[in-house]
Amino acid sequence: MTGQAFELVAVHQTWGEYRVFYRDEAGALAALPTTWTDVADVDPFVAIAGGRAYGRVTDLLRLAALVNEGSR
Repeated sequence: MTGQAFELVAVHQTWGEYRVFYRDEAGALAALPTTWTDVADVDPFVAIAGGRAYGRVTDLLRLAALVNEGSR
């Protein structure tokens, strides 16, 4: 979906995050997280990391905890 443009219908906080709502090709209402669009401000971590990091330290620690739980 990179490079596609949609007419913005609304932005609302739903499902624990901000989402953009638009009409898909069939005219049905659809939604995406704002972080997947250019509607949201650039995440400072993403800007500073410049593609050099796979995740934030807190995200990697959470992933490690989940993997540890799964191995028990």
